[in-house]
Amino acid sequence: MGLSLPLLGAAALCSLPAAAQARTLEARIAKVVTSVARLEQVRVRLVWPDGAAQGELELQAGRIEAPELGYRFQNVAWRCPLRRDGRGGWRCAGELRAPGGAPLTLALDLGVVSTDARLSRGASVVSLQRAAATPDLTRIDLTRVPLAWTQALAAQAWSEGRIKSGTLDGRLDIAAPARAPLRIAGELRLAGAGFDTPDGLIAGEKLAADLRVDSELGAVTRVRLGGRLRDGEMLFGNAYIALQGKPVELDVQAESAPGQGWRLPRIAWRDPGALSASGSAALRGDASIEALDLQLDSPDLAPLRERYLSGFLGLAGLAQLELSGGLDAQLSLRGGDLSQASARLREVRLRDAQGRFRFDGLDGTLAYSDAAPRESELSWRSGALYGLEFGATRLPFSSDHGEFRLQRAISFPMLGGRVGADNLRLRPPAGGKGLDLRFGLNLDKLDVGQLSKALDWPAFTGELSGRIPEAHYADERLELDGGLAMQLFGGTVEVSSLAMERPLGVAPTLSSDLALRNIDLESLTGVFGFGSITGRLYGRIDSLRLVDWQPTAFDAELHTEKTRGVRQRISQRAVQDLSSVGDSSFVGSLQDRLIGFFDDFGYARLGISCKLADEVCQMGGLDAAKPGPDGRPGFVIVRGAGVPHLDVVGYNHRVDWPTLLERMEAVSKGELKPVVQ
Repeated sequence: MGLSLPLLGAAALCSLPAAAQARTLEARIAKVVTSVARLEQVRVRLVWPDGAAQGELELQAGRIEAPELGYRFQNVAWRCPLRRDGRGGWRCAGELRAPGGAPLTLALDLGVVSTDARLSRGASVVSLQRAAATPDLTRIDLTRVPLAWTQALAAQAWSEGRIKSGTLDGRLDIAAPARAPLRIAGELRLAGAGFDTPDGLIAGEKLAADLRVDSELGAVTRVRLGGRLRDGEMLFGNAYIALQGKPVELDVQAESAPGQGWRLPRIAWRDPGALSASGSAALRGDASIEALDLQLDSPDLAPLRERYLSGFLGLAGLAQLELSGGLDAQLSLRGGDLSQASARLREVRLRDAQGRFRFDGLDGTLAYSDAAPRESELSWRSGALYGLEFGATRLPFSSDHGEFRLQRAISFPMLGGRVGADNLRLRPPAGGKGLDLRFGLNLDKLDVGQLSKALDWPAFTGELSGRIPEAHYADERLELDGGLAMQLFGGTVEVSSLAMERPLGVAPTLSSDLALRNIDLESLTGVFGFGSITGRLYGRIDSLRLVDWQPTAFDAELHTEKTRGVRQRISQRAVQDLSSVGDSSFVGSLQDRLIGFFDDFGYARLGISCKLADEVCQMGGLDAAKPGPDGRPGFVIVRGAGVPHLDVVGYNHRVDWPTLLERMEAVSKGELKPVVQ
């Protein structure tokens, strides 16, 4: 029923008349007011049989209120055997009951020089002492007291908070002078504490702490809380803090006036070797941040991931990000949004455990302002993006009106060429809007051979160049205007309509359109181990969609175009491989047994199409072919020319995509054989 009940019971008993020798004494009191609480509709009844060593005391109160402590009870009843203590005082112990709660045991000693009370339930005990010489001072000792008993008191400071578990041990001194605010001070030991809010945005579990408390509960409530957090986990929005059994020093000063949120003129947090923080804050009535000024210093970023950053990193798909190096920072929030910030990085290393990116030797400063301009410069020694290594560069920034801007174009070496960025503008999340990033991108003569090796592709050769006038990242989606061009296999592959979703998150998605022009088929088939085909390849791959870098949809059509001076020949191995992959057959003008005498064949045209959806490829070719022996309609993949004349015809219009990939891999290893008609 709360820590105030011993005081309330003592106050009521003190209201008894001094003379209590009568056999039956009954009193009705409209109101009893103490410095801590107010009792209304009080009824006191004492029955003392003639010659008995003790009487029976019964106390009832229709209403008990301690507004500054937050406690309110109705229909409270206490019954106990009353006896003298032999020193001029009285002693009484019995059950204290109120509707809706389990009974407690209240033992009260009204001595000549002091009043002592003991409220208990099982192993949980609240002991109260008050000396007659200092009636305004009450001492309370707590032993394994359920933290839930303090719910009403805690609600005075934080109405949304709900205490779920935990116990308190310690001692509190309560001073209640007539003309000064109520003051509560002492030392407490917290064990197994848990709390949350109805919306689940703030929570704590398994908290253990040794705390010093000093508070004034008056027109303005002032609280100072210091000590050591020994263990536990806490959630504040997306910020998840896990102490992992490593103590943290804490010092907080707070004050609040009626109808206003809390002001925290001092916040200090010291986690040796990991993080030190100090500053001030102002909170709204719902405990959200109105203003915050904070200084941070971390000599080693490595422990921060598990202890402080896992909530933010998990949302960004970076739960296993490895960090090292040092950092100090300052930040200010106004109206809940970032106002000013700066960070100084000292030999910082970031490494994504999934191999998506790496930065080594991050050094320098980064400053942000929502008002007057601030300049800063950041650099890195080296890095990698999806296994693609790149070199050092420096990034000069300017920030004002809530935006970062790159002051000049930058470039750095990558894959034997250079990558450049310009017109970079970054706007951090604010005003309910998420991160917004825009920049231009230049790729100059990147070595496709190095790119293929890094991405574990076949051994392509060529160069990649291009200009993206503007790349735009917002709402976890990256869109790139313009296009890229790869000089590949003697021809060109143009990439357009490029976009990515969750580029660094879970299951990243990429979409684009590709156009192929004048590709040398002999070089291409040689790389893939697909027999040998000479000629020039053209085509398109529209609406390409990759999920987690695996194709899930596209509409592709590839064909050859006759080019002056270029022979069009297809080897027997290539014919066999085409037939094996696509459930195709080849039809010759000579008897089947003679085909094996020829190493290659002339062809007039070659073409194939595939529209992938739901893991099924809808296959097609140059044009329709005569039905096969089983009556299935066919499509021409290779239209032969010359002697011997050979056509390759497909009959399966729907091919399972995983099966097709398996066949292509088997073909490259020479493990599949064709059907010959």
